[in-house]
Amino acid sequence: MAISGLEMSQNSARITWKEEELQALLRNIMQDIHEKCVEHGTTPGSNYVDYVKGANIAGFKKVADAMVAYGVV
Repeated sequence: MAISGLEMSQNSARITWKEEELQALLRNIMQDIHEKCVEHGTTPGSNYVDYVKGANIAGFKKVADAMVAYGVV
């Protein structure tokens, strides 16, 4: 069985969450991922969402924003 990043960070920080809290957190994360994919993966004038394109652009933007915030670029 694979351990998710949430489980690993939860274990290392010794944080305990109730099942409902964890489910809500995961639901919010997945909803945010979906919204970012729709935002960056939809061609104007179309209802088609390219989730791979959207996820790649959103991920690149997140890294670029972090680099700017830390003054790397």
